[in-house]
Amino acid sequence: MLLPSAAFAQDGSVILEADVDGRPVGVGNLVLDPSQTAKVSVTVRNNTDTLQRVKTVRISGTALALTFFAYDTTVPFDVPARSSETRSFPLEPTDLGSQAIGLLPVTVEVIDVQRESIASVETTGDVRGSLWSVYGAFGLGVLVLTALSWAGALIALARRRLPANRWQRAMRFLPAGIGTGLIAVISLSVLRLVAPSPTAEIPFIIGAAAAAFVLGYVTPHPGEKPPSSVDADTVRIQR
Repeated sequence: MLLPSAAFAQDGSVILEADVDGRPVGVGNLVLDPSQTAKVSVTVRNNTDTLQRVKTVRISGTALALTFFAYDTTVPFDVPARSSETRSFPLEPTDLGSQAIGLLPVTVEVIDVQRESIASVETTGDVRGSLWSVYGAFGLGVLVLTALSWAGALIALARRRLPANRWQRAMRFLPAGIGTGLIAVISLSVLRLVAPSPTAEIPFIIGAAAAAFVLGYVTPHPGEKPPSSVDADTVRIQR
């Protein structure tokens, strides 16, 4: 079944209230199941002195400033000044399984004829998609790139091919740290533990990046040669 949640979104003096299958958007997680058709209901409360012309209702999911799914349903109606209007429609997210998985920030909004948002409400969506969806594949791609970044930096360290300058060595490790932070954010989302948001993303990404930067900074100078155990154990023998 699709969803829980409910909500109030304020955009100036126009307020949007929405519910899915009778459950308000904004209360708890919004469950999005590709195999189920949901009944969506929106109520627009126009507290302004001008007529509001609604053309489309959009339900979208984003993460890391990227939109991974969006459903636009044309539901044209007018909301006179100082009044409210309610409209209901079915939502069939049949292709959602190939677009996202896990916890994602979800926005329900009403859009006017000029494609401008009139009002919106935000919640956390629990998307029952596939690991091989666009979002899942994005996470796997970041994982591969991060692994390659770590491998390249560590191999260069082992072969003593890192730059002689400490700051340059630190910058060599920085991309791997950023990738590690992204992997943490995406993994928590896919495992349905924490939804991506600035308060969750920034600490993980900055923390991992800082740790990798410091690690690169304190790596040994490539020109410094470790003491040879052979030389240390050599004993001069008098002839």
